[in-house]
Amino acid sequence: MSTYESALLRLLEERGYIHQVTDPAGLDALAAKQIVPGYIGFDATAPSLHIGSLVQIMMLRRLQQAGHKPIVVMGGGTTKIGDPSGKDESRKLLTPEVIDTNIASIFTVFERLLTFGDGPTDAVMVNNDEWLSGLGYIDLLRDVGPHFTINRMLTFDSVKLRLEREQPLTFLEFNYMILQAYDFVELARRYDCRLQMGGSDQWGNIVNGMELGRRLEGRELFGLTTPLLTTADGAKMGKTAAGAVWLNEDQLPAYDFWQYWRNVDDRDVGRFLRLFTDLPLDDIARLEALEGAQINSAKIVLANEVTKLVRGAEAAARAEATARETFAGSGAGEDLPSIAVGADGMRIGALLTELGLTASNGEAKRKLAEGAVKLDGETITDPAYLVLPSETETLRISLGKKRHALVRR
Repeated sequence: MSTYESALLRLLEERGYIHQVTDPAGLDALAAKQIVPGYIGFDATAPSLHIGSLVQIMMLRRLQQAGHKPIVVMGGGTTKIGDPSGKDESRKLLTPEVIDTNIASIFTVFERLLTFGDGPTDAVMVNNDEWLSGLGYIDLLRDVGPHFTINRMLTFDSVKLRLEREQPLTFLEFNYMILQAYDFVELARRYDCRLQMGGSDQWGNIVNGMELGRRLEGRELFGLTTPLLTTADGAKMGKTAAGAVWLNEDQLPAYDFWQYWRNVDDRDVGRFLRLFTDLPLDDIARLEALEGAQINSAKIVLANEVTKLVRGAEAAARAEATARETFAGSGAGEDLPSIAVGADGMRIGALLTELGLTASNGEAKRKLAEGAVKLDGETITDPAYLVLPSETETLRISLGKKRHALVRR
């Protein structure tokens, strides 16, 4: 039984989003009596976010579902610096043009999951470059610098990790936490934003922003973090052997996205249904109680529901139909990843990597040597094997039992 009064914290608790809250009673009371604008920041280092960010996007969706206002902060300014949290090395600096292109691409996913507009609980997307790029360096040092001590900044995990591993941490990155804290203050001024949410690795940055808001503005601000999201086998969410599971269609076909969710560990099904779908909790309880081969039907529900939210109902239906046709035997579902090899064909080792079935040519060679690769049902072990379909032919290439693609002339 939840001890929370507000629909917001009850919803977040029931679905497994809450790791830490700075002042649970204070935030609960505020959310029970008024609309709370809350934000999460996303840096635009690529044209797409991956599923490691999906729990944060879903948390903004929950904020809106509970009657509050989501603020999506795109880090047009902070992306120019790079967040050192969880990173072993400095990030490559991007041009403003690339950052703007990435933001436009990323927005397409938020459009599906949030309702944007001018209403009191409508979502807004803002770019922190609006205020960060206009800051005078001396002014920032004078106004904000005195509220940060080097002693405290050195205790942050993002800093300690680099120093302990003797990896360089640039002065540019060291400033990231100051700018993120300033974001919270600026959002409080502009939108009366009272809440910052994020992953558990952002706790220190969130607390910094709250304290800066109190010191500069006398504002009472709140922070809430989600648990570090790992799969049942301990792997970080969003990474696979073949690379990141991207949210945008341009970076990852719908079928591969659907397959990721279809193939999750049995132990993750209930948790992922709560976090990443809108299914009622009673339905989820029934699905996660399934055992043996029946749990596969729950995984199909998970794959369909997440793909529907992120890619649309049509993409989900296509991916499921392709899977059904593919696994029924000889089917070559149209939604499978495909490649045209031209009149000269392509060596199978390079083909596996080009299709994204393997992360590198070295991995492709290993999988071939293990006998894990089939071409139209025939096992191929030689990485130099030339795949050359006829003009009217479509070949199916398979890695193991679950990953397939099509090869055409």
